[in-house]
Amino acid sequence: MKTKIWRRFIAPLLVVMNIAVVVVILVSAQSGKTEVIVEKEVMYEPVELPDAVSFAGEKMPLERFYVKEALDRELLSNAYFHSQTIRYIKLVPRYFPIIEPILKEHGIPDDFKYLAVAESGLDPRAISPARAAGFWQLMEGTAKDYGLEINSEVDERYHIEKATHVACEYIKKAYEKFGSWTMVAAAYNRGMTGVNRQVVRQKEDDYYDLLITTETARYVYRIVALKLILENPEKYKFFIPEEDKYQIIPTKKVEIKGSVANFADYAIQHGVNYKVLKDFNPWLRENELTYSGRKRYWVEIPEL
Repeated sequence: MKTKIWRRFIAPLLVVMNIAVVVVILVSAQSGKTEVIVEKEVMYEPVELPDAVSFAGEKMPLERFYVKEALDRELLSNAYFHSQTIRYIKLVPRYFPIIEPILKEHGIPDDFKYLAVAESGLDPRAISPARAAGFWQLMEGTAKDYGLEINSEVDERYHIEKATHVACEYIKKAYEKFGSWTMVAAAYNRGMTGVNRQVVRQKEDDYYDLLITTETARYVYRIVALKLILENPEKYKFFIPEEDKYQIIPTKKVEIKGSVANFADYAIQHGVNYKVLKDFNPWLRENELTYSGRKRYWVEIPEL
C-alpha cells in the first residue's frame, strides 16, 4: 500500500524535473552565442533574349513573335536545367577541340558543334530509343551508307572522329538539297525526306514558317539556345571555374596488328585496365576483335 502511494507522488515529480531541465537548457542556449540563420529569398527571373542571333551565319527572325517566343522557351528550358547545362559547360573543353577542326576541314559552319550537344549531350555512348547511336546519333543504315563499320565487334558510330566525318558528309549533302544551314539542321533531326515532304506540301522552304513535328519545330531553337549559353555562360548565371571543367586527356594511338582474343589482357599489356580501354574506345563493342587484314584499327591509350 505504501509503495503505491510513493509511486503516485514520485511520477509527477519526475515529470516536473524533466521539464525544468529542458527549460534550463533552452535559457542557456538563448543567453549564449547562437548562430542566426537568415533565409535568403530565391528569385527566378526570365532569361534575357538577345537583340539579334544567328545560326551558322543565318539570321533568326526574332521580329516574328512566334520565333521570339520559341527561342525564349528553349533558353528557359536550358538555363534552368542547371545540372545538365553545367555538365555541358564542363564537357565542352574536352570534346569541342576534337570536332571543331573536322567541321572546318569539311567547310561546315562551326555552329554545328552545338548540334552535337543537342543530339547526344556530348556523350560518345549515347543511344536513342530509335537506336541512333554515338556523338552524332547516327542511324545504322545512314552510318553504313557513309562507310562506317558496324557489326557485333565494332560500331564506328561510337568513334568520335569517324562519326564526325560522316555527320559532315551528311550535312553537306543536305545543304546541296536545301541551300540553308537552318534547314540542314532541321533535316538532321527529321531526315531530308521528312523535311522535303513538308516543303512540298506547304509550299514553304523557310524553317521558321514550316508547320512540322514538335521535336523538329523546337530543334533549331534548342541548338541556338545551347549556343548562346555555352558561348557566354556567365550571362546566364553559370559560373564554372576553369579548373572544374573536363580537359582533354592525352592519349597515344596504338595500331592493332592482329586479332585480339581478350581485350582485358590487351589492356593490361598496354598499362591500363579493361574499363579505361573501353571508355576511350567505345566503338569496340566486344571483348575480342577479329582481324582480317583488310582494315587497320587504332586504339586510343590514355597517357595517365
